[in-house]
Amino acid sequence: MGRYTITYFGVRGRCGAMRIMMADQGQEWKEIVVDFADWMKGDLKATCVFGQLPKLEDGGFALYQSNAILRHLGRNHDAYGKDGKEAALIDMMCDGVEDLRLKYVKMIYQEYDTGKDVYIKDLPNHLDKFEAVMAKNKTGFLVGDKPSFADYSLFEVLLNHLVLCSSCLDTFPSLKSFVEKMSARPKIKTFLDSEAYKQLPINGNGKQ
Repeated sequence: MGRYTITYFGVRGRCGAMRIMMADQGQEWKEIVVDFADWMKGDLKATCVFGQLPKLEDGGFALYQSNAILRHLGRNHDAYGKDGKEAALIDMMCDGVEDLRLKYVKMIYQEYDTGKDVYIKDLPNHLDKFEAVMAKNKTGFLVGDKPSFADYSLFEVLLNHLVLCSSCLDTFPSLKSFVEKMSARPKIKTFLDSEAYKQLPINGNGKQ
């Protein structure tokens, strides 16, 4: 088994992007799956810095907060740009993806039955920002000429949105090409086709 251990619930959730990233980087990792009933007892929660999962262990080093974990993996696996300016742009794009992810999570967990249609209707106003960046860069990635941790995060968010609305990228050719390109990367394809990936629900409430 590899150097990494993920502790999280039995969903894709906040670990989706990091799993895809580690798979693409050729890393093996151990999964510790936490049952929600056990989590509610509070013992494990009390050991977490912010009372939240996921937790990533890298040898003897433990890290919380999913985007901090993505940044750590980016530093470890040369997926954080070639210089400080690229790193800053990657941080910016990761924060932009997080904004979209939070809107998606709010809709899934709080407004699915009443707000799904409105969310989908408004989605182009969020996706167009990423389309513009991707089209301008012309490499098929957000920043530079190879995938950064922000690309993995965007890719995973877009996969979730394609489940929500299969036509959501039809008017965004650069994003559609990006998803196709990332999906075709051999190690990502193998991971997305695996039972370990397919058996996990996207979200904890079963809505998608």
